[in-house]
Amino acid sequence: MGNTQTKIEEFETPWRNTSWGKQKKDFLTQTIKAIEPCKHDLKYLRILVVGPNGSGKSAFINSINNAFKGRITSDALSNTIASRSFTVDYTPHEIETGNSSFTVVINDVMGLEKGFRQGCPLEDIINAINGHVKQGHEFKPEKPLSSGDPDYIEKPAPSDQAFCLVNVLAADRIQFTDESVLEKLRNIHHEVKKLGMPQVIVMTNVDEACPVVKTNFQRVYYSKKIKEKMVWCSNELGVQMCHVFPVKNYQEEIETNDDMDVLILQALTQIIQLANDNAKTRLAK
Repeated sequence: MGNTQTKIEEFETPWRNTSWGKQKKDFLTQTIKAIEPCKHDLKYLRILVVGPNGSGKSAFINSINNAFKGRITSDALSNTIASRSFTVDYTPHEIETGNSSFTVVINDVMGLEKGFRQGCPLEDIINAINGHVKQGHEFKPEKPLSSGDPDYIEKPAPSDQAFCLVNVLAADRIQFTDESVLEKLRNIHHEVKKLGMPQVIVMTNVDEACPVVKTNFQRVYYSKKIKEKMVWCSNELGVQMCHVFPVKNYQEEIETNDDMDVLILQALTQIIQLANDNAKTRLAK
């Protein structure tokens, strides 16, 4: 009965091919280290992450650093309580890739919450993308940042801008996301699309969403349930499937895992490459 159920839940062959283990992890790490900045005078390649409360934004940032350092880190503080956003200010997190000539910074923002003027304002996300938000700015849902405010950068440098938007969604509860939060994500997508900025989706908690994957991470691209959820994310937010990445964040682990790192680094490789391409285009204008 168990084998029959597994066959029902899985495709016979993986629908997205990848290799696994330490060799693949090392390959991805070296690929990222070898990426050359599109402009050598660009101080930082900045990436912005957004998502509902409790979706795993901060944990994803920590998981990236775990993959590179080979140990558990907690640079981006997070909380397991999803009712209110734990992140309230605009804080940069430098990713220690080992590439001394290419500094990648990921900025987290306040989580999206249901209801009008709850959670991070759309205006502040667009301000952050365009480089108008000072580091350490405390988000105020009822009062978006505007020109003339102390934390508003009137003339942002290229390194203040973000060049890729990462939407973080939790696979085990995405289809229960409040409609008002989904509408905020759609509005963000629409506004960011007008800026010509690339967007990706990182789908966390894949192990909690599928028992097959919980048993073996290497079955993630065999899982019908995971593909269905990725398609749902793609359709809801209008992001191409090739830019939707399933991952498991580090949460209860005390040691790193090569297969978890492969999924995390695959997502990061594409994010950095998309951001670097976008920076080249935008800064050429």
